[in-house]
Amino acid sequence: MTSINTNTSAMTALQSLQSINNALDTTQGRISTGYRVADAKDNAAYWSIATTMRSDNNALSAVADSLGIGAATVDAAYTGLDSAKDMLDTIKAKLTTATSDGVDKAKVQSEITALQGQLQTIAESASFSGQNWLSTGSSTAFNKEIVSSIARDATGSLTVGSIAVDITDIRLFGDVASGGIQEGILDKTIDLTTYTNNSGVAATVETSAVSFANANDLVTFSVKQGGAAAKTVEITDQTLLDAGLTDTTIRSNADLAAVLTQALKDADIIGIDVSINATDNVVLASTDTFSLGDAAASGTTGITAASLGLAATATATSTASADATSVMDIDIATASVTDIKNFIKVVDEALSQVTSAASSLGAIQNRVEMQTDFVSKLMDTVSEGVGTLVDADMTEESTRLKALQTQQQLGVQALSIANSSSESLLSLFR
Repeated sequence: MTSINTNTSAMTALQSLQSINNALDTTQGRISTGYRVADAKDNAAYWSIATTMRSDNNALSAVADSLGIGAATVDAAYTGLDSAKDMLDTIKAKLTTATSDGVDKAKVQSEITALQGQLQTIAESASFSGQNWLSTGSSTAFNKEIVSSIARDATGSLTVGSIAVDITDIRLFGDVASGGIQEGILDKTIDLTTYTNNSGVAATVETSAVSFANANDLVTFSVKQGGAAAKTVEITDQTLLDAGLTDTTIRSNADLAAVLTQALKDADIIGIDVSINATDNVVLASTDTFSLGDAAASGTTGITAASLGLAATATATSTASADATSVMDIDIATASVTDIKNFIKVVDEALSQVTSAASSLGAIQNRVEMQTDFVSKLMDTVSEGVGTLVDADMTEESTRLKALQTQQQLGVQALSIANSSSESLLSLFR
């Protein structure tokens, strides 16, 4: 049956053309946006995942920025410590020079004072974006954090991870006077331990002079410093002359101290001071560990070790706190050689602590660099994963577009043919 009211062919062609146009619109949208899933209506599940992961990727970008700031802060602190180490090396060299005879200590001190001021400047300048880990003033916030990661668990909860840095033992300066509770490496008092050996045998030289009248007169004892091998100390008539005595006879405690000091020097033993206490005991003291061996005497004049205040049986070495100071309080203008040697040990200890602090920061630098590299790769991985879910395959879409355009042209032609069939009925009524 042919009807002018209902054109079934035209309706079929129109529905086909509308379907083609809808598919063409979808394909053109994918080509123009580059996304296969641009909106929730395209694929709700994929769109939700992609939206969440894009948000996390933006957070990872902020983490990367935080790591960059953290790396710069650590680098600034490390640079300051490295420069401080060089300054401490120079101060140590100046102090060593000051132990020599004839050195103008006041002039050396003026150089040390300048170096101390430079240490303060280095610490105050080693900052980035307002953060200074070397000079903390009165602040007590010694636990620093560098945001380093974000993570989402199975329940969807987001957690932020960080690299913890404790700068308690890294700081060079604090400010107790302004309320700080702890000084830094350079302004804190470094306590040295003194090791003392008291012979317990009273010297008798002031009441009974001891004469090394014969060339074969000899008093010996051994000294062991730290982990080194023991060295033998010898006292002969030549030792007395080298010590500045007018002849080969010890008549006072001052003479005895000078002779023992010379004997230690001849044995290449340094860092041990000799004194005679109020009870005429020989006291040897050092800031390095040491021990004494048995003392013995030989010769034809009957000299005994005990007459020189030396024990025939080795005595124990005791320990006590030595004079302590900080690197910034060192002043050698009126210091004795012993004081300067102690100052050298203070600087050496500060050097050790600065080196340890620099090592700690070096480890943190490596961790920050590794985390920065990981975050960068993770961002790329997340972007790639999101792209797999929602990005359009442009090669496939271009092929589909060409096919749909062809189908559209054919659909238009089919609809045109279907519409023209009604016009052919007019010929029947002519």
